[in-house]
Amino acid sequence: MIQTDILIIGAGPTGLFTVFEAGLLKMKCHLIDALPQAGGQCSEIYPKKPIYDIPAYPEILAGDLTEKLLEQCKQFEPGFTLGERAETIEKQADGSFVVTTNKGTQHQAPVVAIAGGLGSFEPRKPQLDNLALYEDNGIAYMIKDPEVYRNKKVVISGGGDSALDWSIFLSEVASEVTLIHRRNEFRGALDSVDKVQELKNAGKINLITPAEVTAVLGKNKLEAIEVTKSGAPPVRIETDSFIPLFGLSPKLGPISEWGLEIEKNAIKVNNALDYQTNIPGIFAIGDVNTYPGKLKLILCGFHEATLMCQAAYKIINPGKRYVLKYTTVSGIDGFDGSRKEAPKAVVKSIN
Repeated sequence: MIQTDILIIGAGPTGLFTVFEAGLLKMKCHLIDALPQAGGQCSEIYPKKPIYDIPAYPEILAGDLTEKLLEQCKQFEPGFTLGERAETIEKQADGSFVVTTNKGTQHQAPVVAIAGGLGSFEPRKPQLDNLALYEDNGIAYMIKDPEVYRNKKVVISGGGDSALDWSIFLSEVASEVTLIHRRNEFRGALDSVDKVQELKNAGKINLITPAEVTAVLGKNKLEAIEVTKSGAPPVRIETDSFIPLFGLSPKLGPISEWGLEIEKNAIKVNNALDYQTNIPGIFAIGDVNTYPGKLKLILCGFHEATLMCQAAYKIINPGKRYVLKYTTVSGIDGFDGSRKEAPKAVVKSIN
């Protein structure tokens, strides 16, 4: 039986940052993740995807963000159960929880933090004939290594942040990038939309809207696609790769059977207080939760993790008062006995 203070379901960015915030409060964490490595989607799906909304980083690759978070929380010695899925949960007589994985590994903690991101997921695929024939042979639903597309002709379809960001990134990698969206309006960040328009004007991106990919063509591999605009005949475009980025279809998996209040495949939480679920002692943070005004951003997950740890401290240390200390003043004490001192204040006398 693995015992810890906070059991975190999900080792993505939000889960990893929880370790750091809990460590500042002298609470030990253990993380469970179905993936074989920490980092969640940032490591598994798009390690080379640039992220632009992390404070102090104008741009950072998703895989690099994972490495930084692991480095940051290492001093608090988190435990990991990787390659196993959290399957069942049972509340004990003392109020703690026992979570058992699909491989039978048991974990016990007074607090459980679900930070499972989108849960298990499958890419949303376009409804096209013969699509499966070209999967992994010219058609991909995610980009792990952009170097695969070096000096290649690439067609991207979609209207969200992923489609925009990858079109921008690959404009400096591929020999030709074509972005296709069924509407003239995009759902992504306005800055990304403006950047795509600038690249289009500069001749670095072919932008086709409103239009849809209506056929994929080729003998032994993908060779071309057909694009159809409203009221016009299909147009054939030669390409090496077609990447439809229509998002992921999330599934909570076994967690949906834990008695938690679910809304549209997300876990409802009380965001007015501490992101606790309808079951006291179980929290949900990051993309896996929902509440009025929810934004699915890594930045928001960090904020939710911070407040959740404050509430977890009260559960784990009933009646004990915690006085918030700024790390710029108090420094950081690691569980291994190490200490990072805060810079000393400089006092100047005034004559």
